[in-house]
Amino acid sequence: MAAIDFEVELKRAGAHATGGWRRVLFLAQRHVLGAAGLTIMTVFVLTAIFADFIARYDPLSVDAAHALARPSWAHWMGTDSFGRDVFSRIIHGARISLAVGIGSTALGGTIGVIVGLTSGYLSGWVDLMFQRVSDILQALPLLVLALIMTAALGPSLPNVILAIAIPLIPTVSRVTRANTLALREQPFVEAAKSIGMSEIRIALRHVLPNTLAPLIVLATAQLGSTILTEASLSFLGLGIPEPYPSWGRMLSESAAEYVRTAPWLVIFPGIAISLAVFGANLFGDALRDILDPRQRG
Repeated sequence: MAAIDFEVELKRAGAHATGGWRRVLFLAQRHVLGAAGLTIMTVFVLTAIFADFIARYDPLSVDAAHALARPSWAHWMGTDSFGRDVFSRIIHGARISLAVGIGSTALGGTIGVIVGLTSGYLSGWVDLMFQRVSDILQALPLLVLALIMTAALGPSLPNVILAIAIPLIPTVSRVTRANTLALREQPFVEAAKSIGMSEIRIALRHVLPNTLAPLIVLATAQLGSTILTEASLSFLGLGIPEPYPSWGRMLSESAAEYVRTAPWLVIFPGIAISLAVFGANLFGDALRDILDPRQRG
């Protein structure tokens, strides 16, 4: 029987990664795909922040003389039918995609946490009412419900964020409710009640912090789906209106008419959408493995 090298096993488990940067490096080495996803998302975030400095042209500037120009040194990703630089529009489109993704995830998550925490902690008729509303919202897929909301509210950035956020509420509320139901029976909650702490304070100070780990994982997983939903809404003409650059609208304007004559109008926005969703999903999966003890090997 081979002897166990405890030093090697401790190093493999990350026992020596005590410092902040050492811990980050250890997690990056152990979750390579997650580190790749985080890198992709970081690139997109930095691109969105510094879009004005990275883009070579005004994304709204029309130049009919260079309409449908092929990719070249002057226009790295070519131009569209109005002569607008595709590279600049994709760079500025990252702002819209991330704004919708992060905004809708944060809004839907915040409302979902409030609903789930209230439902799980108070129970009774409050729980029954919230769960029936959640059942109604979950009866429709995310994209279908978002389509209904944007059709009713109209195409604009705030409306798109609201339309995508509402379908996210039931999922977040159910996760929060499930954790709250388990936590409210724990001894530390009973101890807080015994010393006269108010119900609201117990819920916010003791129950809510213990539900954050699964919610963080859920939020990163939902980020990719919200970006894809925004692109789908824009593709269908119900997302961000013209002339603002949106990856989905860039596809909808060129997919049918220019897919053969100007394929760069389809390829580059499609790559941007795929990379953003792919990076968010990779990072979300790695974060789940790190924060969920049941997933640890």
